[in-house]
Amino acid sequence: MVTKYDIFELVYKNRAPIKPIDVVKKLNKDEREYHLIHRYLRELANEKLLIKKKQGFQTETTKKSELLYSLIYYCLKNGINYNFLLDRNFAQFVYKGLQEDEINSKNIKLNPRTLKKYVEILYKYGMILIISEKPLRAKIFYNILLNNLLVYFEYKHYFTTKKIKDYIPEISKELEIYRKLRKKDEVKYQKIINEFEIQFIYHSLSLEGNPITLPDTIKILKDKLISANLKSIDVDEIKNYQEAMSQMIMDANERKPLSLQIVLGYHKLAMRHHPHLAGNIRTINVFIKGNPNFKITPPREIKAELEKLFDKYNEFIKRKKVSLKETLQFASYFHNEFQHIHPFEDGNSRTTRLITFHLLQSQGIPILDIPFGLLDEYMDSTKASKSREDKALLNNLQKIILFNLKKINDKLTS
Repeated sequence: MVTKYDIFELVYKNRAPIKPIDVVKKLNKDEREYHLIHRYLRELANEKLLIKKKQGFQTETTKKSELLYSLIYYCLKNGINYNFLLDRNFAQFVYKGLQEDEINSKNIKLNPRTLKKYVEILYKYGMILIISEKPLRAKIFYNILLNNLLVYFEYKHYFTTKKIKDYIPEISKELEIYRKLRKKDEVKYQKIINEFEIQFIYHSLSLEGNPITLPDTIKILKDKLISANLKSIDVDEIKNYQEAMSQMIMDANERKPLSLQIVLGYHKLAMRHHPHLAGNIRTINVFIKGNPNFKITPPREIKAELEKLFDKYNEFIKRKKVSLKETLQFASYFHNEFQHIHPFEDGNSRTTRLITFHLLQSQGIPILDIPFGLLDEYMDSTKASKSREDKALLNNLQKIILFNLKKINDKLTS
């Protein structure tokens, strides 16, 4: 059924005044829905989101209408049903939940069915970590989408303090379950990898500015369909990254150690749409756009710094007994060190994610995606940070891994 937000999105994009009957036609609805659509148009006008003119209804340009459209657009780009989120009661739940370190049935006073529904919405779109279901323990991920949702419904901006919480015990427990389940059904696990792969490719490249939406990414990689309005270089970037990721997963499954040559190979595959850069160490100075404080190794020191890093990597993988915490600490260090060395002119961060995933997967820790809700936090602890944040990345990485494990285990048991 059509919602008032579907109607707002259509009118906003139309820009010129539009009559109710034309809204019905553009939405491909039956004329019997005319009265409902007309009622929604009047509601939107009463809310100062639309203006009623003689020629029809038109968007009223205000901060509120601009924010609403940006919310809707952001949801569409990321494959999220905005109608689930654009609900005052849901926003109130998010507002209260973000004020808690963890939510449970005691500190969130809601009907059990409603609470379950709201948690499922957030979980579906990767915006909550369900630590346990019975009793409920969950952590809502603070990100720009939920922040803007609260602003839209006029909740006072709430900034969550970055409290460091250790999830090692929960990860250890889920790892045991994962190993048993995967052993029982390796075929199903490989299918799950394919599902996660597209999400990761989209999330990873969206961080680098690729404008293609998640729905279009799915069409390109799964359905082999390319919309006519997409730029070929953006499509090639997605296809090339899939090849690099497939190679990384194969190498990690074979426990093939990383080397500089292997990493250069991943970069060459991922950046094939820029052949003059692909697989080549840079010889010029570069900088992180929007973050001049991010320290990057000068060209003359890159090879020496890479040698040091891979010496440490080789020492690490040769150790016989390494705890889970030590593995995650090294992964955080390895990620940030490689990113700060920044050996390429372009494609450094996407390559950093690939080799960090390789490191963890080769150690038996499945990490197949960075969930949508943790992308902002991930960026804040890596290349968007003014100073090096290995501890913050370690905390972020723990949540990412636990989310992955929970989701993989859920799918393996379904």
